[in-house]
Amino acid sequence: MNQISPLAYVHPEAKLGDNNIIGPFCYIDKNVEIGDNNVMQNSVTIHVGARIGNGNEFMPGASISTKPQDLKFRGEETICRIGDNNSIRENVTISRGTASKGETVVGSNNLLMECVHIAHDCVVGSGIIIGNSTKLAGEVVVDDCAIISANVLCHQFCRIGGYVMIQGGCRFSQDIPPFIIAGKEPTKYCGLNLIGLRRRGFSNELIDKIHTAYRLLYSKGIMSEGIQEIKNNLEVTKDIQYIIDFVESSKRGIIR
Repeated sequence: MNQISPLAYVHPEAKLGDNNIIGPFCYIDKNVEIGDNNVMQNSVTIHVGARIGNGNEFMPGASISTKPQDLKFRGEETICRIGDNNSIRENVTISRGTASKGETVVGSNNLLMECVHIAHDCVVGSGIIIGNSTKLAGEVVVDDCAIISANVLCHQFCRIGGYVMIQGGCRFSQDIPPFIIAGKEPTKYCGLNLIGLRRRGFSNELIDKIHTAYRLLYSKGIMSEGIQEIKNNLEVTKDIQYIIDFVESSKRGIIR
């Protein structure tokens, strides 16, 4: 049975699962689907088009599936998809999609800290931490297990690779490749995310191979030549292939 405060509003067309807690002054609009075991503290707003999984916690002021901040948006029916077991802290805003992709996606087991903004058509993976007041512009992609520190500004259409650590206060308009630390001003490659990789169970041998891959990649002025050096000198394992594919598919170029 759901526990819904008498001071909350739930639209009669909204679909709720079981065992949800909806606190006072929450607002749940039409065309919303919510799974089981979610907790919405006071003053949470769930707008049109939200699709929320199970076991999420939304803290006061969170606003989910907001109207996209995109002048091309014409009111088309789009959605905002949230997975399971996310902690979405105070005043987080997540926009729904536009005609470009049709949906904004946030995976599972993420921590989105206070005042994070995730714009329209972003795709955020799972196991991610995003620090206070960080802003992701439209159509940004964040791969699994990334850590993005506080007050980071990410330009639209960028991609952030998995297992990265982005230092606080960074701003960037190019892609951040996987497994690295990004920092300084302007944002640049600052070595491997050694602590993060070890915490995730990466062996010393694998870390050495990843380090060698980046040494070869950045040894050349042209990325395609760096990729060829990796292919010529390293066994192309799953993780090395991830680096190759990431760089070769980058549309905005990667940080150096």
